[in-house]
Amino acid sequence: MSDNQNLLAEQRRALILDEVRRRGGVRVNELTRRLNVSDMTVRRDLDALARQGVVEKVHGGAVPVVEASTHEPGFEAKSALELSAKEDIARAAARLAAPGSAIAMSGGTTTYALAHHLLDVPDLTVVTNSVRVADVFHSARGTGPAGGPRPGAATVVLTGGVRTPSDSLVGPVADQAIRSLHFDVLFIGVHGISVEAGLSTPNLAEAETNRRLVEAARRVVVIADHTKWGTVGLSSFARLSDVDTLVTDAGLTAEAREEMAEYLPGLVVAGEDEVAHGQGG
Repeated sequence: MSDNQNLLAEQRRALILDEVRRRGGVRVNELTRRLNVSDMTVRRDLDALARQGVVEKVHGGAVPVVEASTHEPGFEAKSALELSAKEDIARAAARLAAPGSAIAMSGGTTTYALAHHLLDVPDLTVVTNSVRVADVFHSARGTGPAGGPRPGAATVVLTGGVRTPSDSLVGPVADQAIRSLHFDVLFIGVHGISVEAGLSTPNLAEAETNRRLVEAARRVVVIADHTKWGTVGLSSFARLSDVDTLVTDAGLTAEAREEMAEYLPGLVVAGEDEVAHGQGG
């Protein structure tokens, strides 16, 4: 019962956050009518979103927090956002990983969700600069017969480097490790994605490491929920034309889909039955 309540709370807060960002602010009485919940429930939801740093409470409601382009939320703060969307995206993106292939995975909460869905893809070689992603594969590796390695378990290479607030390893050590490698597919999460800025992050060192990952991949798959569209971080590390496929969720507006269709060869909308356009290279 409590698990269902928690799930409903997360879904409700995601709806509230979308509304705040879309309209530039909401009032408590509007939310109570729309969500059919009590005034107290809405205020608790706004309190939770305010603690995560994504809204600012004002008299009678809430407004979005205007983040500086250098603001980098920690892993735990980001983990609480868009949970169902990330799960849908991860499930859809996992279908793009072929057994026996060499893949790279960047840091982030969406790639962390993806890692769990890749455990059943046999014989992967996974290069990652994410401590969290590596832990997922390492934890599952020893679940085979008699406690030995699980048949088909992924071989994981962790790049090394300096740890960021989002638990990614970046800097010269990571860059050097990636520079000599070649991947079939890169699954990369982003802080922001837009036509003008391409893919961006608030962390300068992470931007450089992400740039190396993009250069080393035959195919680049961006996994990002709809709230990342239109967000711009301090440093761009790739153009939209460098991306083969974007896997996102159904919250992406029709206008955004139309706008990015000019630049992206492949768009996969998780939860929908078809690929919006092309499969990418």
